[in-house]
Parts: sequence; structure tokens; C-alpha cells
Amino acid sequence: MSKIEYSEEEWKEKLTEEEFRVLRQKGTERAWTGELLNNYETGLYTCAGCGNELFKSDTKFDSACGWPSFFEPIKKDSVKYHLDKSFGMTRTEVTCGACGGHLGHVFHDGPPPTGDRYCMNSVSLKFHKTSD
Repeated sequence: MSKIEYSEEEWKEKLTEEEFRVLRQKGTERAWTGELLNNYETGLYTCAGCGNELFKSDTKFDSACGWPSFFEPIKKDSVKYHLDKSFGMTRTEVTCGACGGHLGHVFHDGPPPTGDRYCMNSVSLKFHKTSD
């Protein structure tokens, strides 16, 4: 996957203030506030920063955690994983495989077939509806 790189100033021009805070500064939107939390239309979720394809709608599930959750990314290299020891916790951060934007975290308490729960910030994603 080809890397997408912009300067901090270019990212600030390209993204909204909230997108920049979450994607580039590793922020988190408040639980239960994201516009994609309850979206169950058929489509594709991409990175809000660069358009990289991340998740298909048929991998989304209601995890009751307050953020959109998926059980697997579209492709293995769609996302990257990083050890996150912030806030006194040890978690696995998930970033966009193309631009490195912060998406959320993955936990190993999800449904079959993977057992994973990719807990993503709505603001880090864009939804593209496809026909049913």
C-alpha cells in the first residue's frame, strides 16, 4: 500500500478541527455521539483523512461500547497496529494503513469469525453507501 503523507499544516487545511484532533493527534470522540454508530446501511467505510478502504458494512456489529465496531478490516494492510500504553492502560491502537491516521483500538472480545472488535471513532471514518 502506498503511503500518503502531508505536513501538519496540509492536514489542518484538509480536515475539520475534530477530524484533525482525532486522526492526527490521537484523540477520541465521546462515546455514543458518533454519526456512524447506528448506521447499518450497506456500504463501505473509508478513512476520513485519505479515503483508504477500511471496513465493509457486513463486518459491522453492535458491540454496545459507544463507538462503531467491526470484526475485521477489508484487507490485512488496510490498517496498522501499534502498542498504546496511554492513560495507564495497555491497548492496541489501530491506524490507517495509508496515511497513519488514528482510527481507534482493537480488542479481542468480538464475535466470530475473528473474535476481534475494532472500536473506531466515527469522525475517523467516511461511509459510502452501495446498493443492497
